[in-house]
Amino acid sequence: MVPQNKNETNQSIRRVRIWYGGLILILAIFGLRLFYVQVIHYNHYKNAALSDQLKQYQIPATRGIIEAHDGDTTLPIVLNQKLYTLYADPAYAKHPEQLAEKIVPIVGGHAEDYSSLMKTKDTRYVILAKKLSSDQAKKIAALKAPGLGTQAVDYRTYPQGSLAAQVLGFVNDNGEGRYGLEQFLNKQLSGTPGELKAITDASGVPLAASKDNIDTAPKDGDTVLLSLDMGLQSQLEAILKKGVEHAKAPTATALIMDANSGAVKAMASYPSYDPAKYYKVSDPKLFSNGAVTDSIEVGSTMKTLTTAAALDQGVIKPNTTYYDPSKWKIDGFTITNIEEDGGPGTRNLADLLNLSLNTGATWELMQMGGGEINHKARIAWHNYMVNRYMFGKATGLEQGYEAEGYVPGPDDNGAGIDLTYANTSFGQAMTATPIQMASALAAVVNGGTYYQPHLVEQRTTADGTIIKTKPKVVKQHVVSSAVSQAIIPLMQYVVAHHSFAQQFDQTNYMVGGKTGTAQIAKPGGGYYDNLFNGTYTGFVGGDKPDYVIVVFVNKPTVGGYAGSAAAQPIFGDLAHLLINESYVTPKHQ
Repeated sequence: MVPQNKNETNQSIRRVRIWYGGLILILAIFGLRLFYVQVIHYNHYKNAALSDQLKQYQIPATRGIIEAHDGDTTLPIVLNQKLYTLYADPAYAKHPEQLAEKIVPIVGGHAEDYSSLMKTKDTRYVILAKKLSSDQAKKIAALKAPGLGTQAVDYRTYPQGSLAAQVLGFVNDNGEGRYGLEQFLNKQLSGTPGELKAITDASGVPLAASKDNIDTAPKDGDTVLLSLDMGLQSQLEAILKKGVEHAKAPTATALIMDANSGAVKAMASYPSYDPAKYYKVSDPKLFSNGAVTDSIEVGSTMKTLTTAAALDQGVIKPNTTYYDPSKWKIDGFTITNIEEDGGPGTRNLADLLNLSLNTGATWELMQMGGGEINHKARIAWHNYMVNRYMFGKATGLEQGYEAEGYVPGPDDNGAGIDLTYANTSFGQAMTATPIQMASALAAVVNGGTYYQPHLVEQRTTADGTIIKTKPKVVKQHVVSSAVSQAIIPLMQYVVAHHSFAQQFDQTNYMVGGKTGTAQIAKPGGGYYDNLFNGTYTGFVGGDKPDYVIVVFVNKPTVGGYAGSAAAQPIFGDLAHLLINESYVTPKHQ
């Protein structure tokens, strides 16, 4: 053998060391990478590794129930029924034709429809059927079909049938509150859904279901107690139906409100609908609660408020008399009265309201301007309509689609503004809803406090916290207490001098009111000669007004003046109901 020289030996050693060093470097790089993956970014790569197995499901919150008063107790008026939605994940639903054939005997329907849905591209979720029973859901689960599942969904049920349907509204198939209370309080009633995380097999079927899989627990919706009295509500709806049939009118609305708190005790429109079958309704107008959505010219019921405003400004007094000419010429137009006004003569405030004198209300407006309708008069009357009676703005009642109404501005618009304001003094050329009229009248007869009307008496959250609705004072001193005390007997005088099916015992109770007959405006301007709305606003009480009642009857054809012929009988029946059913305590003698 030829021995290696020293240089060759040294080179060999260096190569070995280089290879060894390179190996150590590579191992170090892998070690650092492993440390980075397993320690520093452990959670990130863990989630990535489980991405095909870890599925997130939404856990629906239970929608809050709605209750109302029934005498001394409360009863549910809206509950939930648990039904199931059948869904499929097209990524896992193999052999859709065969799977569809298995679904039909359980759910019904057509196999080709289910098969087509399960072939939908670019989606991981398709709904095959809704409102399945628990038995049907169990049969679907027994199929153990990959990519097929059911989810529990709460649907609204109505143990009281169609009672207060338009006040309540309904919940659509997407779980959204629509109309009425369900829309206004949708967030509070809906609650907050939770999230479920579950390890699944390769077919997307959860391997286990336990509380450990709940990532976020759902928060159920609030339980809502209404101020409605179910007995009063039921009878109001029956009386309203009878009144509409008597008046031969297409629609009507009525409400009863506590004059001293703003709590609505009963409220309805006719015709109505069954909220459990809302999807069968072809005319969406049936969904609307006319007491908040229908803004109309209120007619002569406004004269009570005009009189109160003039009294409160001190431009007239309760014992004031004036000469009524039976007609006024304003902006080239003539304002007249109904035939029964008795012609020109000296009148007092009781005559003005009882005979429903348009010329009398116009005269009151003139007094606000120092004897004529002018800018001063318009500003003063506009202030009462908008800033005291709160017309032209929503009341905030817990209802969807509340209308604001309309009040014309007081500035001269070059289009006969004085005539417009004369018309507003007797309820034309402006619009308001029944709930606005009720709230304004309540303020006038309760001593001058405007309460925000409300339907919700209290809410109970999922954790048991009770949130009570305290009467909310929107404005005090709407009119003075002296004016309030002067208006009450004037309205009682009107009731005493009008015919009702059964007259009232004014010795033990106080019942006051005012009719209204308003021409219906044409879309292009002017008024129809043969179409009217009938309105009535009034109060019932013992020692003081306890409740206000408002009735709107649209386009009655019973004959006579719409207010007295169509709306007044409904008011009379409701007032007697409050007295006869002991909702009102008699006067202390």
